[in-house]
Amino acid sequence: MKTYDPPRPWIASYAEGVPDDLEPVTGSLIDIVEASARDFPDAVALQFFGRETTYRALLDQIERAAAGLKAQGVSPGDPVAIVLPNCPQHIVAFYAILRLGAVVVEHNPLYTPRELRKQFEDHGAKHAIVWSKVVSTIQDFPADLAMTSLVSIDVTKAMPFATRLALKLPVAKARESRAALHERVSGTIPWEQIVAFEPISSSHAKPATDDLALIQYTSGTTGTPKGASLTHRNLLSNAAQSRAWVPSIVRGNGCVVYAVLPMFHAYGLTLCLTFAMSMGARLVLFPRFDPDMVLEVTKKHPATFLPLVPPIADRLLKSAKEKGVSLAGTQVAISGAMALPHELVVPFEAASEGYLVEGYGLSESSPVLMANPVAENRVPGTVGLPLPGTECRVVDPENPTVDVPAGARGELIVRGPQVFGGYYGKPEETERVFTEGWFRTGDIVQIDEAGFVRIVDRIKELIITGGFNVAPTEVENALRQHPQVVDAAVVGLPSEHSGEEVVAAIVVDGAGEIDVEGVREFARSILTPYKVPRRIYVVDELPKSLIGKVLRRQVRDSLLSLNSGS
Repeated sequence: MKTYDPPRPWIASYAEGVPDDLEPVTGSLIDIVEASARDFPDAVALQFFGRETTYRALLDQIERAAAGLKAQGVSPGDPVAIVLPNCPQHIVAFYAILRLGAVVVEHNPLYTPRELRKQFEDHGAKHAIVWSKVVSTIQDFPADLAMTSLVSIDVTKAMPFATRLALKLPVAKARESRAALHERVSGTIPWEQIVAFEPISSSHAKPATDDLALIQYTSGTTGTPKGASLTHRNLLSNAAQSRAWVPSIVRGNGCVVYAVLPMFHAYGLTLCLTFAMSMGARLVLFPRFDPDMVLEVTKKHPATFLPLVPPIADRLLKSAKEKGVSLAGTQVAISGAMALPHELVVPFEAASEGYLVEGYGLSESSPVLMANPVAENRVPGTVGLPLPGTECRVVDPENPTVDVPAGARGELIVRGPQVFGGYYGKPEETERVFTEGWFRTGDIVQIDEAGFVRIVDRIKELIITGGFNVAPTEVENALRQHPQVVDAAVVGLPSEHSGEEVVAAIVVDGAGEIDVEGVREFARSILTPYKVPRRIYVVDELPKSLIGKVLRRQVRDSLLSLNSGS
């Protein structure tokens, strides 16, 4: 129940054609694929290494996979883990799980065994659909985490025949490429067996709008896994808000979306998966970002809509210039996860003859909360305006029921149909982040008279590197396991390439010379590569509060001074 309706000055700054608000969504996520299959049955839905899948064929595969998963015992409400890179099977598995009324749990396939195990311990899924490269990790879980059904996917089987044939050539490069994409497995159910079933009966009940659809993991300040519980309403609403934000992009009509962002990440999932499918778009899937692969597709099918992060935009622009490939026709690129430098926007827009605008969001908000207008009135250095139907307030962080004066700095709190209801199985954590129905983002912002939002600081001490959240506590715990490390503090320092880079200050036991690179290698055995500190500094002691808590802000300031030479 709404208790307070704050002013929404940003509406006056909306681009032409963007509505002030949206009607509440109905139905479920499976409906958006069914609608696109009905309206554009022969249009290309997926493109993977040149191989195309129509919307009619995609829906057929989803219905077959749903029947196959049902035969494995997947029931409404069951959490089902997906551990996959971007590939056609990922989209089919996502919607097949939802078709059964079950719940998707997305995972980063590059996570270490320990990181994956933590998440599985949290959500308790007994069914998993897994990339062949990760199967052994799941099979090595302890008995209490054993899967009832473990479906393995060979992503190369979704490639064109000629590409698969090339991967089998007895040459070193082909062997390397094949090894990077596939691993032989045993003791699993092959995906091909799952999609061999007859399509699920149309009478099989679909999920309701407010049913749980997705558990999306986000790093908390403690480093323990927290799954944001997102409903069909949350995700449908964010897809609808995203469509409303770009009225110039017409549904169907040759719309092309590039999935260069990983779909296990909230940003990639919404904009490259639910939004694209609802648009009847051609979704071009890239298992990893490779500028040459992207440019090859750009020659024939330039992106109508391109979600990215600044490092990807930068690499794409440089590669296009080196290779002499035009980016013209790339209509709207939206950047998120880290600050977008204006010095990148100008040349990118000149090359693409389109727009590159910055947005902002959180896993807890499905994830998009705001974006700059796709118009001339966008404001560099801001994250734009709240999307239609999104309400925002700026409050006193110490007393979040009190709004700060207009234009003053304060904590951003939000409310809207895309905002989650809480963390999976964590009522206390949930209670901590809500105040009278408003979600506390933990970000300090300013909103100007026109409604543009500028992020000025973070209450949370998460490090955002390359668009991924890193919890300092998790990295510190890993470093302290090294036999020579007595204490550690991990902070984010500004980086031109990734927004922030993970940097550590460590205190050692003095028992002998410390090999800093050896400490990094040790951390790499525990953590995903992007969490491993790029730089490690050995210090005599760490600044601490009266109760012994490391003062990370002071550590960060000291390291910044050290790097600036002051």
